[in-house]
Amino acid sequence: MSERLVEVAKLNLRLGLTAFGGPAAHIAMMHDETVRRRRWLSDEEFLDLVGATNLIPGPNSTEMAIHLGFRRAGWPGMIGGGLCFIVPAVSIVLILAWFYVRFESTLHAEWLLYGVKPVVIAVIAQALWTLGRKAVKGPLTAAAGLAVLFGYFLGVNPVALLLAGGLAVMAAANNMRWKRGGIGALLPSPLVGMNLAGVSAVGAAPFSLSALFFWFLKIGAVLYGSGYVLLAFLRADLVAHFGWLTDQQLIDAVAIGQVTPGPVFTTATFIGFLLGGMPGAFLATLGIFLPSFLFVALSNPLIPRMRRSPWFGALLDGVNVASLGLMAAVTWQLGRVSLVDPLTVLVVAAALVLLFRFRINSTWLILGGAVLGWLHAMPV
Repeated sequence: MSERLVEVAKLNLRLGLTAFGGPAAHIAMMHDETVRRRRWLSDEEFLDLVGATNLIPGPNSTEMAIHLGFRRAGWPGMIGGGLCFIVPAVSIVLILAWFYVRFESTLHAEWLLYGVKPVVIAVIAQALWTLGRKAVKGPLTAAAGLAVLFGYFLGVNPVALLLAGGLAVMAAANNMRWKRGGIGALLPSPLVGMNLAGVSAVGAAPFSLSALFFWFLKIGAVLYGSGYVLLAFLRADLVAHFGWLTDQQLIDAVAIGQVTPGPVFTTATFIGFLLGGMPGAFLATLGIFLPSFLFVALSNPLIPRMRRSPWFGALLDGVNVASLGLMAAVTWQLGRVSLVDPLTVLVVAAALVLLFRFRINSTWLILGGAVLGWLHAMPV
C-alpha cells in the first residue's frame, strides 16, 4: 500500500468520525486539512474541485473526499478516500438504527449539537474567508457571489443559482467570443440541467430490496442540493406514495443523519435498516453513493482542461464564487439557530480566534465543542 494512499485513508477516516455540520462544514474541514496543513493542492485547485462537485448530482462533501483522494493517490485513493469518509458514518448510523428498532425510540443528541454547532460556524467562516480571497477575482465575480447570496434568501432554487452564476461570469468574461461563436455548443454537460421533476414518478410498488436499491440509485444519480432536498423526495415517495415509512420514522431518520458525523445522505442507511435490516441498509447505502464515484471518475480528468479553456475557466470561476455565496447563506441560517445564548456566542468567538490566530486543527475544536455540550447537559 502506497504512502499516499495511507495518508488519504487516515485523513478521511478521521473526517468521517468528526465532520459534523453538513456539507459546508465538511468542505471547510477538508480545505483546512488538504490545502492549509498538508498542501496537497492549491486554493485555486481546491476551488475548482468544489465547483466541479456543484456541477454534478450527489452529496458534495462525499464527492470532494473522492476527488481529493483521486488527486492524491489516483484510482486507489479515489475509492479508498470515498469509502473511508462514508464507512465511519454508516457504521454509527447502523448502531443507532439497531437501538432505534430495538427500543423504538430515538437517541437524543441535543447536548452534542449544542457545543458542536458554534464551532462549525467558525470553521465555515474561516473557509469562506480563505477561499473567498481566491474566488473573488474582481468586480464581476464579487457581483456574482452577492447576487447568488441574495437570490438564495429570495427563495431561488440553489441549482438555478449555481448555473446562473457560472453562465453569467462565463458570458461576461468572454463577451467578444460569445458574440462571434455563440454559446450553444459550449454549455455544460446535460447532467447539469437535468430536470428533477420526474424523480418521484417511479410508480407504486410493494416493498422489495431491489426496489429499495434502484430507488436510492436513482436519487443518487439525479439529486442536487443538501439533505433537506433529499427529505422532500423521501417524503413524497417513501411516505406518501409507497407507504413504506411513517412521517415519524422519516423525521427520526433525518434527525439521525443530522446528529452523526460524515455525509448527511447516510439517512439512506437508517431507512434501509428500518425497511430491510442489514441487507436493506447495505443496498440503500450502495445505491445513493455509487453514482458519486462514477461522476467523479468521469469529471476529475476534465477539470484541468476546463481550467485552461477561456470559456470553461470562466464557468468554473462563476460556479466557484456562486458556491461560496450559497455557503455564506447556509452559514447565516445555521448561525441563527446555533447561537442561542451568550455561551454559544462565546464559543464561536473563541473558535474563530483559535482558528485564525493559532491555527488549531478544526477536528480538535469539533471534539472540544462536543465535550462542552456534554458538560453543559450535565445536571448541576
